[in-house]
Amino acid sequence: MTVLDIGCGPGHATMDLAEIVGPRGSVIAIDESATFLKQLHDLTHARRFTHVERVLGDVHDLDGAFPNAQGTIDFAYARWVFCFLAKPEDVVRGISRLLKPGGRVAIQDYFNYERAFTLAPRKEAFSRVISAIGASWRSRGGDPDVMSHLPSMFQAAGFTVDHMDVVQRIARPGSTLWHWPTTFWQTFIPRLVETGFLTKADHEAFDATWLAASNDPGTFVQLPPVYELVVTKK
Repeated sequence: MTVLDIGCGPGHATMDLAEIVGPRGSVIAIDESATFLKQLHDLTHARRFTHVERVLGDVHDLDGAFPNAQGTIDFAYARWVFCFLAKPEDVVRGISRLLKPGGRVAIQDYFNYERAFTLAPRKEAFSRVISAIGASWRSRGGDPDVMSHLPSMFQAAGFTVDHMDVVQRIARPGSTLWHWPTTFWQTFIPRLVETGFLTKADHEAFDATWLAASNDPGTFVQLPPVYELVVTKK
């Protein structure tokens, strides 16, 4: 099979896809970040994977990135990509043109992000940060509730919806999963302050709240639910 990893980032899912299709198949990974594609190159080199192709490009313009590939892709995958896109319908149509009839698309993305992503017990400083994250995505054209629109978009583009589900997780202090939001805060909250979505006081209040939660075995974080969608091109 020929698989397209849309918005591959540093390539963690790309490597999983490459293992699944094996050396007789191929994976094409596209991302707009040359830095991420370099990280993917290093991963494939270390694993001696020769069946992964890297493409630098904007997923909004899949026709431009793959001008001679219409009807050549068996399967497309996108994780946490559509929520950042200004024109997701353009990407849906681009995928449709690349896929063979009967080709499938699997997407993992967000819905109900701002309401569901919460500290328990709820704390205002935490909720303020989550609201700021959603506002920052929307300011660039993204949508943290994008999964609510994707089934209809794909149906309008000639796909049938085969599967929908949701993965919901919680993280407790000291667990491996607690590490994920901790590293996310460290990199993303300073950006929210720099871009005006949070104040320095908001940042300080959040840090104090998170430190207290990290030392409280009675608390937990409900992580944002990841919704799964699988569609097939007619």
